[in-house]
Amino acid sequence: MANRGLYGEIAANRHRSMFLAVALAVVLGVFGATLGALYGEPSAGLAVAIAVATVLLLMSWFGGASMTLAASSARPADPARDQILLNVVHEMAIASGLPVPKVYVIDDSAPNAFATGRDPEHAVVAVTTGLYQKLDRDELQGVIAHELAHVRNFDIRYTTLVAVTVGAIALLADFALRRMWWAGPTRSRNRDAPALLVVLAVLVAVLAPLSARLLQAAVSRRRETLADLGGAEMTRYPEALARALEKIEADSEVLEAANRATAPLYIVNPIKSFEKRAAGLLRTHPPTEERTRLLRGLVLGGQPPSPTLDGTLS
Repeated sequence: MANRGLYGEIAANRHRSMFLAVALAVVLGVFGATLGALYGEPSAGLAVAIAVATVLLLMSWFGGASMTLAASSARPADPARDQILLNVVHEMAIASGLPVPKVYVIDDSAPNAFATGRDPEHAVVAVTTGLYQKLDRDELQGVIAHELAHVRNFDIRYTTLVAVTVGAIALLADFALRRMWWAGPTRSRNRDAPALLVVLAVLVAVLAPLSARLLQAAVSRRRETLADLGGAEMTRYPEALARALEKIEADSEVLEAANRATAPLYIVNPIKSFEKRAAGLLRTHPPTEERTRLLRGLVLGGQPPSPTLDGTLS
């Protein structure tokens, strides 16, 4: 890969993300049309798929951050208890040139953090109490800078859009498989649907969610790598973020508030047992050792290798 520099990589990744978002929309449309064809109405199936995605998108666009924070049991940061955290977020917002985001705290001893929202003006950074209790100030700055890099790169918007599309595909796939299992193609004009069409519909129902997850994971890994580099640029101290990632990865505490839906948002996947068992293609985060190696390459003054699409280094 040609070395474009950090901002060139960010711009290239935005274009690539747009392409993958379109690809996900195509997967959703083909999926809906195929299921509709099984019941004699391909256009109706496509319309249902678009309607489900639109409803989910509107819900996520206007209430996604609130729902994510509620699911994570997050509370607004309290100046009386969380002043150090608030100070660090304010410092890093100035360094990044972004509006100061809202700050929420998850009362959990497992160290971790994530950013959410639809744009920099509506961004939220959520941090566990374990994060700012177990990290020193430099390390905390590194983590907050990483999250603000996600905000600056509009990763929070992309994550919302892709999560909605993937969720719509998974929802429709579950509905379709249950319906085919219990009812079959029952519309009178399509009771004799060709066996090939039935098999195709089942294959699409099984493969569509998997392909959507693969696309989502590929872009998520690259975005994590670019956020690491962006955070290091803000703090001018990559070693601090490298140390923070190692501490978060090594911590044995379980983040009780995390679940499969919110796990990809965190700076390190909090469901660590899953990450260790997962196939590389389904990882939403690059391996921590790869991330720290890249960051320490910046400290040593050498030219860091470019992040590849799977989030590893080339």
